Amino acid sequence: MSFTITEENYIKAIFHLQQEDGNVSTNALAAELHTKAASVTDMLKKLKLKKLLSYEKYQGARLSIEGKKLALAIVRKHRLWEYFLVDTLQFGWDEVHEVAEELEHISSKKLVEKLDAFLGFPRFDPHGDPIPDSHGKMAIQQQVNLIDLPLNKPAEVCGVGSQSTQLLELLKHKHIGIGTRLEVKKTFSFDHSIEIKIRNQNSFTISQQLAQALFVKPV
Repeated sequence: MSFTITEENYIKAIFHLQQEDGNVSTNALAAELHTKAASVTDMLKKLKLKKLLSYEKYQGARLSIEGKKLALAIVRKHRLWEYFLVDTLQFGWDEVHEVAEELEHISSKKLVEKLDAFLGFPRFDPHGDPIPDSHGKMAIQQQVNLIDLPLNKPAEVCGVGSQSTQLLELLKHKHIGIGTRLEVKKTFSFDHSIEIKIRNQNSFTISQQLAQALFVKPV
């Protein structure tokens, strides 16, 4: 069965929202997709008929097994294309999200499998998010928020909490990316900012907000 771009966008949005909170409300979906609640209700009814989700008025929506399979296939394509754009075409990690949003709707399974093989079957995208394999399975990464990292414990950046252009631009400016090795040298109780040290650089301070957007794994 083939699906429209709009239908796929709904399925992906429900998948991401469902991670946080069971059933997804029409209002949450409307906010996520920048559309009216009435339009959301119409689409949910349509997707229910296609057996991609369960939906009851006032109780929100939840993906079915088929819906989750479709969502994982879309997420897989999105993250593989992001990896390709950064790794092969040398895009900046803050430039790829919107391009991948378009490429994720290409339906050729053969192309996706060849892309995966060409890239060497990567397990994580350029932002540290796991890439589902062809069966929808994702690698689990042991990670902690930078704010919770003990002092003087070497760690490596392995994920970012958001893909907003503003955040990625700031990280680029501070020369912090996936794989950057660092240590927390000091925490400041006044504003909860922290001082970090990256190899071959002088220590510098980052805000609590930035620290909370970074995930690291001890090395």
